[in-house]
Amino acid sequence: MADPLNVRLKHMIVETLHLEGVAPDSIKDDEPLMGSGLSLDSIDALELVVKIEKDFGIKITSSEESRIALASVSSLAEFIRTRTDATRLPG
Repeated sequence: MADPLNVRLKHMIVETLHLEGVAPDSIKDDEPLMGSGLSLDSIDALELVVKIEKDFGIKITSSEESRIALASVSSLAEFIRTRTDATRLPG
């Protein structure tokens, strides 16, 4: 069964970045988001960081933290889980 947070994040990525032709379920959990893989750029990363901070009430405080968090959907889910109240997460 798919991780509910990963599913939510995939939908968030597609909707926030207006990724036409990309189905959320086509994004693999460990697929790189930046560069190769989904091929997001720094503008996309900034948009995602703003959305994540707003939706989950957390701060991504440095470019290094952003690079680690945005490595993949799985790494982003882990980053969010370690910084939020578990009762606010799906599943």
